[in-house]
Amino acid sequence: MQNYQLVLASTSIFRQQLLEKLAIPFITAKPDCDETPRTGETAEQLVTRLAAKKAQSCQLSKASLVIGSDQVCVIDGNIVGKPLSEAAAVEQLLSQSGKCIRFYTGLALYNTVTKETQVALDHFDVHFRHLTRSQVETYVRKEQPLYCAGSFKSEGLGIALFERLEGDDPNSLIGLPLIKLITMLEHAGHPVL
Repeated sequence: MQNYQLVLASTSIFRQQLLEKLAIPFITAKPDCDETPRTGETAEQLVTRLAAKKAQSCQLSKASLVIGSDQVCVIDGNIVGKPLSEAAAVEQLLSQSGKCIRFYTGLALYNTVTKETQVALDHFDVHFRHLTRSQVETYVRKEQPLYCAGSFKSEGLGIALFERLEGDDPNSLIGLPLIKLITMLEHAGHPVL
């Protein structure tokens, strides 16, 4: 039986923290792929394609099971990226006030020996409270969610922005659907338990 190392194809500290919940050894690798959306590509197509590409792009010398993940936020039918500035984060959050937005998370597990790639899609809905500009500015100043899709950190103070959350796996909202990943790992002969 092949002995695989588990690799997270991500530099995201949030994804690393999520994977640590499974209490299995892993290493991280920086994926090397172009993340530009293709013309006419849906959010679902984008995140599943990029999750697979990220997993397949890591250059590894040992037999590995490589986890790739990608996430986008969709507001009013439009894919929204990371705000990168306080002003953009404030405007993004104000545009979400009182609305339901959807996060799509693509997940892939690539076997470097068999070249098999398992791919899954998860979604999570976030229902926002009606927010004032003052509330949003206070939140952005305190938490600085400048590199987060949707301009918030649900695992932190961002919870104060929500009316309710809907989805199968709360980890998916942070960027790594662990429930689906556990099933993929079992299929690959690498059970968590």
